[in-house]
Amino acid sequence: MILWIAQGFGSGRAPIAPGTFGTIPGVALYGIMTYMLPLQYYIFLTVGLFLIGIPISDKASQILQQTDPPSVVWDEIVGYLITMIAIPPTITNMLWGFGLFRLFDIWKPWPIGFIDHKFKNGFGIMADDLVAGLFAWGMLFLFSNIIFVTSQ
Repeated sequence: MILWIAQGFGSGRAPIAPGTFGTIPGVALYGIMTYMLPLQYYIFLTVGLFLIGIPISDKASQILQQTDPPSVVWDEIVGYLITMIAIPPTITNMLWGFGLFRLFDIWKPWPIGFIDHKFKNGFGIMADDLVAGLFAWGMLFLFSNIIFVTSQ
């Protein structure tokens, strides 16, 4: 059960690009959460999913005997939810959020790369995606609220 959850309900077992495929359940979860929950509950639940992800990712990495198994994608799911905090739920925003999150998660600019290399446990698995989600959120917020609004 732990592996099934940690592997994004099976999405992280994709033979190629497991992180990208593993983000897809996050998109679906965002769609559900954003329509069913007010913002404060969305944030509360996202924080809870992050905190739950620490022991889940840690246990899954022990079972798989790897420090950061590519198939463990709970961090990608939560990272996408972080990217989409308070972002209007349009298809365009969801696609941009997906692309920006994957960009920062793969590219790992400082401090994301530092966190990824420094912490080798459940916290480390989750923390680099937390920061990647915050970077992606910042870019998406800037694009959707400042650049596109002021250019019209």
